[in-house]
Amino acid sequence: MLLIFPPLAKACEPPPGIARLGASLKAHGVSCRLLDANLEGQLWLLGQPQAAVDTWSRRAFKGRARNLAALRDIKTFQNPDRYRRAVSDLNRILALSAAESGIVIGLADYQHAILSPLRSADLIAASREPEQNPFYHYFSQRLPELLNGVGTVGFSLNYLSQALCTFAMIGYLRKRYPTLKIVLGGGLVTSWMQRPGWCSPFGELVDALISGPGEGPLLALLGSRAVPGRYAPPDYTPLPLPEYLSPGLILPYSAAGGCYWNRCSFCPERAEGNSYHPLPISQVMPELKHLVEQTGPILIHILDNAISPALLHSLTENPPGAPWYGFARIDEYLADPVFCRALKRSGCVMLKLGLESGDQGVLDRMCKGINLGLASRVLNNLQQAGIAVYCYLLFGTPGETIVEARRTLEFVAMHHQAITCVNLALFNMPLYGDEALEYGEQPFYEGDLSLYTAFRHPGGWDRNQVRRFLESEFKRHPAIAAIIRNDPPHFGSNHAPLLSCIQ
Repeated sequence: MLLIFPPLAKACEPPPGIARLGASLKAHGVSCRLLDANLEGQLWLLGQPQAAVDTWSRRAFKGRARNLAALRDIKTFQNPDRYRRAVSDLNRILALSAAESGIVIGLADYQHAILSPLRSADLIAASREPEQNPFYHYFSQRLPELLNGVGTVGFSLNYLSQALCTFAMIGYLRKRYPTLKIVLGGGLVTSWMQRPGWCSPFGELVDALISGPGEGPLLALLGSRAVPGRYAPPDYTPLPLPEYLSPGLILPYSAAGGCYWNRCSFCPERAEGNSYHPLPISQVMPELKHLVEQTGPILIHILDNAISPALLHSLTENPPGAPWYGFARIDEYLADPVFCRALKRSGCVMLKLGLESGDQGVLDRMCKGINLGLASRVLNNLQQAGIAVYCYLLFGTPGETIVEARRTLEFVAMHHQAITCVNLALFNMPLYGDEALEYGEQPFYEGDLSLYTAFRHPGGWDRNQVRRFLESEFKRHPAIAAIIRNDPPHFGSNHAPLLSCIQ
């Protein structure tokens, strides 16, 4: 079997889904190959000759090898200006590679001027003309090299930015290798399949769609079955680990599916009915140790929606042997300065915190379970312990108006020394959440695959007003502007620990 992670996503760390799935299949006797077509495709595009249209482009093309090497050198991350220049120039090359086709490609995104990943008809159209995809010359050469003896190809489709490229690759395989079985899974596919009344529009292209963990369904499709107790940790060694756009391996690791809190209003996880499934701590800790010894990462990225208190305590008692970061809830355990210092000693360099709002009423209406007094203590403790904070804020929820948004501004400004970076998001109403009917559905993203809906804000605080506030007030506050400048362009939180914490 061939497992593929398609373009386009951030190529700074290996894809965890196919690494875990491939290891599990091999443990059950299934021969399996892995292809990170996202990384390979981007490197291929960056290496193609192009006409320089201006001074910036000429500089970018001339320095592309040097800039790729720079992103793989930790010294670059000690010089923010050099880092930003390298990233900007590489992104410029990708942007020019398909501009004449009306396609915008970047280090973190893929947008087509006409085709939308939210419309199944457009995805099918992409499959009918795969040669129109900017990665076509890459994958039409690469896939035949890997398909000898392969009867099944699986795609891990996790992001909207991957969808059009995924279906272009599927269309190519359908035309060139009509007897191949094609399987489609991953996070985005799981979200599609959780929609009420889901009926796949891709029957002529895809033999099977898989929702959630794929080991059992894939083994059944291949005529086998999962053996209880037969388990293997993720195996990243088949992937080109030195080639990723980071100064050493960033090791992604998932210790749980879903969220242990799972009570927040408007949460897509809750709207889709995803339950919490943690791996046993007794399995996680030796698995992490094994992966660190096997791969020697510069950084561990724990992928959980929120690292559980049990896992955080285990990490303090049994440090994994490499620096690490991930999402955590603002909770009482982080209000203990002794515990925060223990986290730091365990290797924690950054925590991503979903504060969402600096107004207590907004937090209460969102059922976040966060008290602002507690949040203040947590931020101060993490600052004192030397742990960076990547703070996530959400604007435009039904319980917020400009009055509450300004309280968020005040809270962030008051704690600016403890907040390293911020992620500013505009609220999207999950289409099938309990709250959508309460506030009234309106057209938002056109397409039968859309997961969100517009709504009538009870306070009239619409998206245009939110954007104006962010641009004219929030981002212009001197203390907050300094925080925003810390955010790594295009790579965001994936590179933030390297710029802020690892020297």
